[in-house]
Amino acid sequence: MSIFIPSIRVAGPADAVLLAELAFTTFHDAFHEHPKNAPEDMAAYMSEAFGVRRLEEELSDPDAVFLIAEIDLRPAGYAKLLFGHLEEPVTAERPVELCRLYSATEFIGKGVGQTLMDESLRTARKRGSDVMWLGVWEFNPRARRFYEKQGFRVVGKHIFQLGSDPQTDLLMQLYL
Repeated sequence: MSIFIPSIRVAGPADAVLLAELAFTTFHDAFHEHPKNAPEDMAAYMSEAFGVRRLEEELSDPDAVFLIAEIDLRPAGYAKLLFGHLEEPVTAERPVELCRLYSATEFIGKGVGQTLMDESLRTARKRGSDVMWLGVWEFNPRARRFYEKQGFRVVGKHIFQLGSDPQTDLLMQLYL
């Protein structure tokens, strides 16, 4: 059994192409086989959300932080944090949204997600956030269990637009 020790670094503007490829691949791998996700809705969402130009803009936002997990200098996963963003019914004075946390398929279950979560929480606390929140798809029980193990609790719902398909995300929050 191989032991993987992911390293985490903050992404910079030069990482836009790497992040676009990693985001596209990890999102596709996580959701393309679910029968509720039509291929055309997946394609529409991914082309809009994970384009290089879009990621360049997000990387230049001072309220956004991207963390890249690497194993042997290979991208193994990433997380996106957005500071100051709040959605009802989440309650916070200094919120941070965990917008994304994905591991490459070959590294799922090998500590990449936990390492990204730990660094996301450290980053949020360093920046003075009082609550971390996220949306998790109602049909993603594995992710929901992962977040519950971290201490997140469901506080509401919102719509996540996947192409033309309005899907329900559970809103979860964690007091820091």
